[in-house]
Amino acid sequence: MRADDMPRAAAPGDPSPPPGHVVVGHFDQSPGYGVNRPRGSDSYLFTWTAGGHGRLSQGTAGARARAGDLVVLAPGVPHGYGVEPGAPHWRFWWAHCQARPSWTSWLRPYDTGDGMYVVTPVPAALHGRVEAAFGRMLADARWTGTDAPPTGASTDGDPVAVAHGSAARELALCSLEEVVLLTTAAARPPSARPGADARVRRAQALIAADPGAPHTVRSLAEAVALSPSRFAHLFTEQFGRSPMRALREARLGHAARLLESTDLSVERVAAASGFASPYHFSRVFRERYGMPPGAYRGIPTRIYAPIRREID
Repeated sequence: MRADDMPRAAAPGDPSPPPGHVVVGHFDQSPGYGVNRPRGSDSYLFTWTAGGHGRLSQGTAGARARAGDLVVLAPGVPHGYGVEPGAPHWRFWWAHCQARPSWTSWLRPYDTGDGMYVVTPVPAALHGRVEAAFGRMLADARWTGTDAPPTGASTDGDPVAVAHGSAARELALCSLEEVVLLTTAAARPPSARPGADARVRRAQALIAADPGAPHTVRSLAEAVALSPSRFAHLFTEQFGRSPMRALREARLGHAARLLESTDLSVERVAAASGFASPYHFSRVFRERYGMPPGAYRGIPTRIYAPIRREID
């Protein structure tokens, strides 16, 4: 695949780049621009808004992108994006690639559902450095491996580059990793409001203490003396996710630690983490960590160590 084979801007119905490729671009689009992919993408899509306003959707989740917002769309979920209605334009950087496993834990606090991560607000002091990192990514993706890598990238020339060769791909991914690390470390994810209901905090502690237990909304609500409907409403309001989504995240984190530290089979890890079906466990684990459980167990500890962080 070459940059010449890429359209200057995706159109409704255009497929995403093939999986395994690292593709980066910079667009400044006018009103009316929009892309819809009913089957989603085969790889992660990272977007950084540098000017104007965009609108992105992923499954049932949606986000309005302003200057300084990083929005990430995971693969396999129907998505769409374009210039926000009424906005004069949308200037943004974008990259399609397979996310490195270590990025998962950095993005996790910004999960808004259905594989959409909205990293905002990123302090204005970092905007220039983030955009420069995307510029380096565009330049590094064009490196042939024979001469010195480009020192910078201009947005006046070809706005799209496809990385060829392992060195170009890894250099480009290093620049994107800088973007993910800077933005997720500096932004402030949604959290429970000060003075959150002590009963809801108690339910969160029950989940964290034993994620493999057969928790349900009803059992958690009874444990903290709330009705199921009231409990679910308070939990979602104060922690930014439903009780069952928080439980699934805790179970996946527990499963990851078991894979790292034990020789239990995948089936036993699934059961010990509260998943009734090994097939379902493998599917949701791959959605969360970008690889099946068996492959996760085989990667070096230095790579998956950051993923061991507890869910906020």
